Amino acid sequence: MTGLAFASATELARRIKAREFGCVEMLKMYFDRVDAFNADLNAIIVQMREAALASAEEADQALARGDDVGPLHGVPMTTKESYDIAGTPTTWGVPEQKDNIAAKDALAIRRLRAAGAVIFGKTNVPLMLSDFQSYNDIYGTTNNPWDLARTPGGSSGGSAAALAAGLTGLETGSDIGGSIRNPAHFCGVFGHKPTWSLLPPRGHAMPGILSPSDISVIGPLGRSARDIETAMRVMAGPDEIASKGTRLELKSLAKPIDELSVAVWRDDDMARVDDTVAARVDAVAQALRDAGAAVDFDARPVDARHSHTVYQCLLQATMSARLPEERYREVERRAAALDPEDQSIGATVQRSQVARFRDWIANNEKRTHLRWQWHGFFEPAGGGFDVLIAPIMATSAFPHDHRPFGERRVVVNGAEVSYFDQVFWAGLASVAYLPATVIPTGPDDAGLPIGVQIIGPEYGDLVTLGVAQFLEDSGFAFTPAPAYQGE
Repeated sequence: MTGLAFASATELARRIKAREFGCVEMLKMYFDRVDAFNADLNAIIVQMREAALASAEEADQALARGDDVGPLHGVPMTTKESYDIAGTPTTWGVPEQKDNIAAKDALAIRRLRAAGAVIFGKTNVPLMLSDFQSYNDIYGTTNNPWDLARTPGGSSGGSAAALAAGLTGLETGSDIGGSIRNPAHFCGVFGHKPTWSLLPPRGHAMPGILSPSDISVIGPLGRSARDIETAMRVMAGPDEIASKGTRLELKSLAKPIDELSVAVWRDDDMARVDDTVAARVDAVAQALRDAGAAVDFDARPVDARHSHTVYQCLLQATMSARLPEERYREVERRAAALDPEDQSIGATVQRSQVARFRDWIANNEKRTHLRWQWHGFFEPAGGGFDVLIAPIMATSAFPHDHRPFGERRVVVNGAEVSYFDQVFWAGLASVAYLPATVIPTGPDDAGLPIGVQIIGPEYGDLVTLGVAQFLEDSGFAFTPAPAYQGE
């Protein structure tokens, strides 16, 4: 059943409903693969086998009655550790939270279960979901299925690794600085960062937190673009409060590919990317051009430096708000020690970590201007672009590096660059609340996967996913990690 392990969730659901396989049978197949391969990967770090078997048995019984539970009927899946699932720990990799046992399921988890998904485990994350790698003092380090000496990415690194190795049928993660898109790129799977607030995040938070976090979103990862569209539709929509006056009505891609207008941002002085990454952006652009789309390599919706500075200021304010009191006071002391005359970008971003509300509002106003600039870019009067194609990271997966952040470097075209320069590419969509879909595009010279992101207008999630589905059908499809294709 090795081939089945790497099938899309869409295919798994189809074959279950066709009675080719039972739900329990399929779940046990993934159990066997977890037993065989997870020890080396350390991707799945919490399992709920007994409860999952009971859910799978119920799904089989429903099928026997002729009931169709939903689009994910019987599909085994795992979720990022940061989602609340009743009776399991939600730690975000924080040792002090190792005994935090969730009392109830997150809203997204409830919706996935209602659509028929059988959830059997949780996948690894970095400390506070704040790294391009996935390791912590509770669960240890997760390895990339394409090369165990390399990171699978972060913060949804366990999610992407489990999919690439065929240990689960579907996954869901979260993204504030590329945390869905970066692991999808590093592991060769699909990932979707939705429009901000489209998927209610209640239950994806530290204890006691109900307010949605600025910039941060939850969203799916999978082995096909259709999987992540299905999962996104299941998890999307207003929560109980908003549903009293709000209805979800997303627009699909409304034109054929040969009528699309596509912008391409293949590289930038703000964050250079390796030639192998730029080449994959070019390949995607060429595939769209070959299909008849108009492709523009020069159009830019926003100024790169300004956009990145605004993003960093808002991102750092959001991240510092999550810090424990003692660590936050340290950040305050460092910001207070800055020279008042220092108005460099670095100093500005550092001050934003402890910004007064007035200062945060000023940055939010700048962000709102950026949102309107993007909106104009996608409107006929502003160029009428349908999507923008861009990298998501500077390189393919890099070797594990657990040194202090300030000491880490990434090698781009033979030169060392700052570790966090790469967040520029995630920030293009994140700061403006835009949807972005990552697709696998094939390997680099070292045989490691490279992904490319498709950015669209706010609430244009089905547009980016529609383009992703076209590209998947054109050959930009999931390929299993070679070492995990055996029984």
